[in-house]
Amino acid sequence: MEEHRSNPGRGEGQRQPDGDAALDAAAQALREGRLVILPTETVYGLAGDAGSADAVAAIFEAKGRPSFNPLISHVADLAAAEKIAVFDARARALAKAFWPGPLTLVLPVADTDAVSDLARAGLDTVAVRAPAHPLARALLARFGGPVVAPSANRSGRPSPTNYADAMEETGDKVAAALDGGPCEVGLESTVVALLDQPRLLRPGSVTREEIEAVIGPLAEAQADAKRSPGRLARHYSPKAPVRLNVAAPEPGEAYLAFGPGEHRWNLSPTGDLREAASRLFAYLRDADRTTPAAIAVAPIPHEGLGEAINDRLKRAAGFVG
Repeated sequence: MEEHRSNPGRGEGQRQPDGDAALDAAAQALREGRLVILPTETVYGLAGDAGSADAVAAIFEAKGRPSFNPLISHVADLAAAEKIAVFDARARALAKAFWPGPLTLVLPVADTDAVSDLARAGLDTVAVRAPAHPLARALLARFGGPVVAPSANRSGRPSPTNYADAMEETGDKVAAALDGGPCEVGLESTVVALLDQPRLLRPGSVTREEIEAVIGPLAEAQADAKRSPGRLARHYSPKAPVRLNVAAPEPGEAYLAFGPGEHRWNLSPTGDLREAASRLFAYLRDADRTTPAAIAVAPIPHEGLGEAINDRLKRAAGFVG
């Protein structure tokens, strides 16, 4: 693999002197149908040209991901999104409220050539978002088209939220890799379908309450669930079994704590759900490396961002279908 790295300063968007060259090389790799490790504010992605069935197939092969699981198309802005998806007033309102950022909209597809059938899992809809990370935005601007970028882990594994974990998972499958530092959010994007009544398909850091404040009540996923990634029964899973809502671990178990106390893996000693979300996948990975008998996880409040954290934990434990 030919690796191209760029390291922005946290919050300033500054890059090393070779940053532009690294971005140019990554954009060229995408044009050639090759894959790229891409940082976003949610997790690191394994990126490819959304319109190239060969590139999408390479992503599925690298991840070992079932082809019925649709991929999210990442675009630079609302104007780019409107080229590939049919927006109504609700979709525009959400895009204006939360883009660039960790919200994905599932909408009727407008251009089946720009987003291949394979990327859409054969559906008549497309999942689209505009990421906030400066490196992702810079690459999308250089490439000039939609880019699918599922999390850069092997299918079912915890998503990588730093460069090292992304490279460990799928770095040998890519032609270029961009290092954007630790992911600020640490959970995959919220997914909302706007096909009939609005439906929450996957919770994330843009919460149910925030979305409902813009467009009104959200229905549950129901029949539209197949249109979202990340809905397999066992997903985000470490090798060790996962036990949830555990007040104290058993001997031999690793423990992901939440709240006051001295613990090796404390998602947030202060009970901050955003801090817990940003640490979740990295701590699952780190705990799993100790080969524990199991990974026990403390109870997490279910309100706000806690809904998304508990969704990921239940899938890691294999409790969600």
